[in-house]
Amino acid sequence: MLHKEKTDNRLRFIAVFFLAIALIIIIKLFLLQVVQYNYYHTLALNSHEIYKQLHPKRGEIFFQDTRNKTLFPAAINRQYYLIYAVPKDIKPEEVSGTVDKLIKILSIPETERENLNKKLSKSNDLYEPVAKKIDSDTYEKLKAEKLPGIYANEEEYRYYPEQNLAGPILGFSRIDDHGEGLVGSYGMEGYWNKILSGRKGFAIGERGAFGSLVAMSSHSQVNAQDGADLVLTIDRSLEYQACSLLQKGLDEYRAKSASLIMMNPKTGAILAMCSLPDFNPNDYSQVKDIRQYNNTAIFTPYEPGSVFKPITMSAGVDLGLVSPNTTFTDPCVRVYGGYPIRNALNKCYGVQTMTQVLENSINTGMMFVADKLGHERLADYAKKYGFGQKTGIELSPESSADISSLDRNGQIYAAVGSFGQGLTATPIQLAAAYSAIANQGLMPKPYIVSEVRYLGGRKSLSRGQNSGILCSWQNRYGSDC
Repeated sequence: MLHKEKTDNRLRFIAVFFLAIALIIIIKLFLLQVVQYNYYHTLALNSHEIYKQLHPKRGEIFFQDTRNKTLFPAAINRQYYLIYAVPKDIKPEEVSGTVDKLIKILSIPETERENLNKKLSKSNDLYEPVAKKIDSDTYEKLKAEKLPGIYANEEEYRYYPEQNLAGPILGFSRIDDHGEGLVGSYGMEGYWNKILSGRKGFAIGERGAFGSLVAMSSHSQVNAQDGADLVLTIDRSLEYQACSLLQKGLDEYRAKSASLIMMNPKTGAILAMCSLPDFNPNDYSQVKDIRQYNNTAIFTPYEPGSVFKPITMSAGVDLGLVSPNTTFTDPCVRVYGGYPIRNALNKCYGVQTMTQVLENSINTGMMFVADKLGHERLADYAKKYGFGQKTGIELSPESSADISSLDRNGQIYAAVGSFGQGLTATPIQLAAAYSAIANQGLMPKPYIVSEVRYLGGRKSLSRGQNSGILCSWQNRYGSDC
């Protein structure tokens, strides 16, 4: 009997204990959610404000009109909204109507209806994502509906107003793996990511139970430093016209890819650069092949062929081995190690000057110049022109291509290399090399950033650097070699 009474007392004690715990929790929740609502609401706002202070704004990128120096936004920051649901706050009879309005307002595909119904029907669920990157106009329409259990969070995304225009130049930005900010990939966004990202701030102070800073406590804080803005040398009008014409050519000849570069031969400033197929940085995940992210103009090496002939000829002229009026008799075919090499379409030209060799694109004429140069001097001039190495343009990624065949012993390598076969080059390397020929033997360093505008108005100007290539041409024009 005594044992039973002790057991009953213990049960009563346990029951009272848990009841007291429950009452304490209820009272605490009442205090937090009702009595102290304004305090914690302010605390939450302060935490959000601290977040904004500690996370920098990404710098923006601009095209320009080179005639009047007007700037046009190429990559800017824009506020979007993440729409999410708290199914616990949605009554079962409201689910169907809520789904109808979400599909209509957010333009969600009808194929997602069943999945959305399942998400909103989870009665005890506290979070289900519905749609991301929703613009402010759409959000306002949704907000006006006052749908129970549907909420939104502001998120900052990168926006590219020109859509596909210069996509391979710009690259793209995405939310980093920690969800704390934007990080760049490819093009300007990738190469200049550190400058564009700025510098995060930090705060030291008392932390609450869940690790967040207590707003009312004393703490030290260093605010974030916003990223710098970039002004490109790209002329928006030239970029649009050039890329449109290139697209027509790509379509007409059913080519797999195409590239175009317009460069000031005296300064190295890139005025237009096109790479096809391109992509829209706003929807970068929609590409069929990730190789579209690479800028063909700086990344894709190819066998240049006859466009390499002026490089070989300029070396011969520079060393005084040939002149524009030097003649040779076309042998029609040359044989190296049992391999015959002919002109295109098996043509034979007879006696020709070096000027005519270039005009008619005569392979055997270029072999005539290569014989005089020898493979070592041909390789040396090719390297001086920048072939086989990156130009250092402020874009990512760039390829160095390959001219190693010119360093090999054997007359055939210099012979075929003289007219651009057996080696590779990138379009930017060719543009720079031709600029040297047009610029009295001085080769400019290609550049694509005109200004870097830092916080507080400080500016850094970019300029190309000329390097001497053709000694006799420079001496002829009074320059040092």
